[in-house]
Amino acid sequence: MAEFTKDMTIGEILKKDPNAAPILMSAGMHCVGCPSAQGETLEEAAMVHGIDLEALVYALNK
Repeated sequence: MAEFTKDMTIGEILKKDPNAAPILMSAGMHCVGCPSAQGETLEEAAMVHGIDLEALVYALNK
């Protein structure tokens, strides 16, 4: 199982596990294909999109 952290970029997460995309999108993070996602951490993206970071990290690691 892949372990994801708040400090990983969206790009790193998707590279590690492409199946994470639907989890991110269902949380309201539709930026998975956005070029800025390559350099934006999960924490930064969650803050911008108003998403509960801890719940998202939990869902990704579930």
